[in-house]
Amino acid sequence: MADPSSYRPSPGQIPDSPGVYKFRDEHRRVIYVGKAKNLRQRVANYFQDLAGLHPRTRSMVTTAASVEWTVVSTEVEALQLEYTWIKEFDPRFNVKYRDDKSYPYLAVTLNEEFPRVQVMRGAKKKGVRYFGPYGHAWAIRETVDLMLRVFPVRTCSAGVFKNAARTGRPCLLGYIDKCSAPCVGRVTPEEHRELAEDFCDFMAGRTGTYIRRLEKDMTQAAEEMEYERAARLRDDAGALKRAMEKSAVVLADATDADLIAVAEDELEAALQIFHVRGGRVRGQRGWVTDKVEAVDTAGLVEHALQQLYGEERGDAVPKEVLVPALPEDLEAVSQWLAERRGSQVSLRIPQRGDKKDLMATVQRNAQQALGLHKTKRASDLTTRSRALEEIAEALGLDTAPLRIECYDISHLQGDDVVASMVVFEDGLARKSEYRRFQIKGFEGQDDVRSMHEVIGRRFKRYLQEKERTGEWEATPEAARGALAPALTDPPPAGPTATGPVPAPALPAVSPADETDPREDDGRPKRFAYPPQLVVVDGGQPQVAAAKRALDELGIDDIAVCGLAKRLEEVWLPDDDDPVVLPRSSEGLYLLQRVRDEAHRFAITYQRAKRAKRIRSSPLDDVAGLGETRKQALIKHFGSVKKLRQATIEEICEVPGIGRRTAESVAVALAAAAPAAPAVNTATGEIMEEDDGGTS
Repeated sequence: MADPSSYRPSPGQIPDSPGVYKFRDEHRRVIYVGKAKNLRQRVANYFQDLAGLHPRTRSMVTTAASVEWTVVSTEVEALQLEYTWIKEFDPRFNVKYRDDKSYPYLAVTLNEEFPRVQVMRGAKKKGVRYFGPYGHAWAIRETVDLMLRVFPVRTCSAGVFKNAARTGRPCLLGYIDKCSAPCVGRVTPEEHRELAEDFCDFMAGRTGTYIRRLEKDMTQAAEEMEYERAARLRDDAGALKRAMEKSAVVLADATDADLIAVAEDELEAALQIFHVRGGRVRGQRGWVTDKVEAVDTAGLVEHALQQLYGEERGDAVPKEVLVPALPEDLEAVSQWLAERRGSQVSLRIPQRGDKKDLMATVQRNAQQALGLHKTKRASDLTTRSRALEEIAEALGLDTAPLRIECYDISHLQGDDVVASMVVFEDGLARKSEYRRFQIKGFEGQDDVRSMHEVIGRRFKRYLQEKERTGEWEATPEAARGALAPALTDPPPAGPTATGPVPAPALPAVSPADETDPREDDGRPKRFAYPPQLVVVDGGQPQVAAAKRALDELGIDDIAVCGLAKRLEEVWLPDDDDPVVLPRSSEGLYLLQRVRDEAHRFAITYQRAKRAKRIRSSPLDDVAGLGETRKQALIKHFGSVKKLRQATIEEICEVPGIGRRTAESVAVALAAAAPAAPAVNTATGEIMEEDDGGTS
């Protein structure tokens, strides 16, 4: 590990003009390329105290052994040079997008004497016109088959073309009029090229001209009583319309735009791009990348723009690019795009209307792509086994944690405090065993006390059920065996845990939960199985609270850890320093997936609970108070209870609430105060673990 101070340049050496800089390792390999408006200011940021750097930046500067820079005239030149060097050196610490699959394109080889229509994959070639990418190659072939009726362009390979020219006989497509047969001289090279260019124009979105021309010729042929020709023209127009229907209209006619959406977590990011031409989605593609550098959404967008349009010119760069976040150097990026297109390019965030709705669709695709990417890793048996082994090794466990339970707390400004418990067995989610908790006994944003209560309630229930059955305890081996459809014989007795210790501070289980702890076949209910590992969403305080709850119950054979969101650090009880798993670790991916699932389950329940409270609030009786202003009031004060305690002047501070409306709200809340069951639900009704446990 290198000391950055050993190669730090003196401040006077670095110019304060725009430029591009490179970090090299001890072997002179370029490991990072960046650009800056002000080289002196940007490069100096890398040489501050290591403790203040992002972990990924810290890793880069300690791997590097030297830094060098190149001065350019403008920020646009810096952007172009950065892209060129990233392509040339492939630095390990730069974001590098990789396609999540190989996408097929519809290609027209305009660089040949007789252009050919075909399916192409891989790197783009000069002189070839591309359309797409498409999700499947068969979709391209279906579209081409429909369009060859009207644009009979050559589709055969070079070998087939030469053989037909040698024998003087066209292929089958030439006989059925789906090829103009330039191989045998039915059309001249100029006529065939004109057909290919018309084909490209139609695929580029200029469809109305050809449809109207065919319909006009059809009408004229019918008037001249050339019914066979009219019928053929009718069928040609129908074929083009069917080809158009394969891509739905999503935006106004003649709109050319690319929409880019990003879904990300601490370690990875997925991008989805929709290519809209002529108002229709003409192609879709996706990328997944490791976040090897400290980069935010705006930075990911800028890198995506470089990769999308770095090799493109002219119409391949659309008039409009819609993004979720604007790059930091917006002016430079916009100018760079305009230079590549040859005219102005609008780079912006959609705010309303059809474009915002379509952006939401692209965003959902990005989120699904990221989830699918993670699921593929989690679904592989070998990968799951390696992940469990890495977790056991990192946490010092004797065996792999076959059952993992993760807990998360969710609330809105201290109100509607809920918690979730998700279960993973053998690295896979067991949704039938998820549980939801409502936190009671105190109010406020105290995640530590909430975590202590939830862990205590769950494992007090476990001890009670184990005491009631009294026959055997589910060991890790028995827990694995329980995944089978049924057990023929009861498992052998395992080591018993220390008996339950009275814990008066913990809430008792309600009578409603006194259910039979046995399944129909005599096995204990799954909720009675202890996990080998408890994961909490949080850092050292949450881990300490969970461990304290287990200690109060006398449980000492269940491991506890916490996963902090910010740096993905794993915290253990009584340890001052976290366990840092490698970024590429399968164990870290599994822990992150478990944590994210617990967060999703908790926030979904909390939102549903809050929506139910809002729907049944006394604010419904206030005349002229719509849903938007009602939600604004609840969001501002946090709950109906706190809103009732507010003065009229405080209510008026909410945007959109005038004094007359504030007085109406105060009167309605005061009238509902004596006996208002709807208001009481603002504090949260009590529901124990098994209520609505299945997700």
